Amino acid sequence: MAKSSNPEGKTGVRIVVAGDRGTGKSSLIVTAATDTFPTNVPRLLPPTRLPEDFYPDRVPITIIDTPSNPEDRGKLAEELKRADAVVLTYACDQPETLNRLSTFWLPELRQLEVKVPVIVVGCKLDLRDDQQQVSLEQVMSPIMQQFREIETCIECSAYRHIQIPEVFYYAQKAVLHPTGPLFDQESQILKPRCVRALKRIFILCDHNRDGALSDAELNDFQVKCFNAPLQSSEIVGVKRVVQDKFVEGVNDRGLTLSGFLFLHALFIEKGRLETTWTVLRKFGYNNDIKLSDDLIPYSSFKRAPDQSVELTNEAIKFLRGVYESFDNDLDNNLRPIEVEDVFSTAPESPWNDAPYKDAAEKTALGGLSLDAFLSEWALMTLLDPARSLENLIYIGYPDDLSSATRVTKRRRLDRRKQQSERNVFQCFVFGPANAGKSTLMNSFLGRPYSDSYSPTTDERYAVNVVELPGGIKKTLVLREIPEDAVAKLLSSNESLAACDIAVFVHDSSDESSWKRATELLVDVAGHGEDTSYEVPCLIVAAKDDLDSFPTAIQDSTRVSQDMGIEAPIPISSKLSDFNNIFRRIVSTAEHPHLSIPETEAGRSRKQYHRLINRSLMFVSVGAAVAIVGLAAYRVYAARKSASS
Repeated sequence: MAKSSNPEGKTGVRIVVAGDRGTGKSSLIVTAATDTFPTNVPRLLPPTRLPEDFYPDRVPITIIDTPSNPEDRGKLAEELKRADAVVLTYACDQPETLNRLSTFWLPELRQLEVKVPVIVVGCKLDLRDDQQQVSLEQVMSPIMQQFREIETCIECSAYRHIQIPEVFYYAQKAVLHPTGPLFDQESQILKPRCVRALKRIFILCDHNRDGALSDAELNDFQVKCFNAPLQSSEIVGVKRVVQDKFVEGVNDRGLTLSGFLFLHALFIEKGRLETTWTVLRKFGYNNDIKLSDDLIPYSSFKRAPDQSVELTNEAIKFLRGVYESFDNDLDNNLRPIEVEDVFSTAPESPWNDAPYKDAAEKTALGGLSLDAFLSEWALMTLLDPARSLENLIYIGYPDDLSSATRVTKRRRLDRRKQQSERNVFQCFVFGPANAGKSTLMNSFLGRPYSDSYSPTTDERYAVNVVELPGGIKKTLVLREIPEDAVAKLLSSNESLAACDIAVFVHDSSDESSWKRATELLVDVAGHGEDTSYEVPCLIVAAKDDLDSFPTAIQDSTRVSQDMGIEAPIPISSKLSDFNNIFRRIVSTAEHPHLSIPETEAGRSRKQYHRLINRSLMFVSVGAAVAIVGLAAYRVYAARKSASS
């Protein structure tokens, strides 16, 4: 397989050379640039440029010499932080300078958070005492074990022109084709993210989906990545190399996935990282082995704050097919290992961490039903459309990505139409501590009731499908807002823009819980009025299995009437009596012009605006009457003048 060309977007490599005074930094740089050993060198060289045709990758290099004086530490740190790669030098005839690598220089790079490849270079090889011959591997192995950022080590002599060009070639190569993301040097295996990317590439190239790359498919792969076909003898040679060392790597249909992975591990072990990097970059991967940003059509989901992003029917149909193909036993239960398999061609499973972990209902066997699987996708699309599209690419979405998502209408337009056509609704769940918010969330996910109380400290999501009358299905996302997080949430003018409906939960047996819930309701309603992001609201009276506090009915009636919203909805999670609460939440969200609470301040503001508008109307009518009167007078005057 051919070598790579210049990686896209890389216009130059900045290599900073550092090390103790007298270790040969300047002589190394001058000899590399001029192919001549200098007899006199200045204390500090100006930046030195190696032209783009100096090395095969055709990327120009700028070499930065650095001062060794303690008083110049600030300038040294500044240069190191701007480096693409660092060359650390020691003198082969001065063992103390080698020790300083692990006692000062490498710890200094870590302290400065310089996270770039490091090339360790032993200079003045010609001056080393022949009586102290020790292999480079013996010397450097302990240091490389401690400092994994070291990409490679090399010894050289500027005076005798030994391995000088190789120093900066390895440094450039470490930037353009880094080992770290691909290969674990200690265990000598491909890293998981690299394996996942190569698996996706293999599947994309396995056109007939028979689990092997035929000769024709191998040739297509070669042309795509390296712009040159393979001869039949070369294909035979590649397969023989794999089969000789790894029998399972080739079968009667061609090169298997394990053989494809073995081949790339072999390239890397032999120092041909550019081959694997060329393949990855041809398929859109960056140095983090993730898809490049330019592959994600961000413009397809530009939106106003009160718009949301949903999957289209085309995307949902594709995901149904994915689910069915990975649900091997067809039991409508995608086990955790099967979910991992779905995302085995992504850098990692996107649902392993919050907010997606444990956000969907689990089956009795601990897996995901089809509805739960699609709910997780709906949640990811709502919260992070780019991530959703990225993972659709990873798992093989075949169509134009612009067909995978749609942006909903603005909620204020839905309010005018008095109907929302959204398929995914987001509900903010407010309430004081121990009111029953988490229990409501758990009930939504089909989890059993528990008497134990554990306060929620972070926001949490729950997502599920809600079936409405007529068999219509909508996806509901519940977002639990801890009581002490409400002030921070409402500090943003657009905090309610993403909210389709808000629910306020209180403990129906606790008067203080009710009072705090109504305070939160007033705060949220007032914020909506101030920012023009008013949202429908419902009050939920939780723990209905307990006796209500004495004035519960009077207080709730007064608040609901004063604010113009529905009376509190009683529920009991303990008794599994939910009073169709989730259907009622969705139904209320579908009619965004109703159930919008009105505060006293909002009511006063509306009355003020009505008064102003009425006054303006009277002024307008008066002005119109005056104008008509003036016009009539002019007509009368004109006629009188004509008759006389």
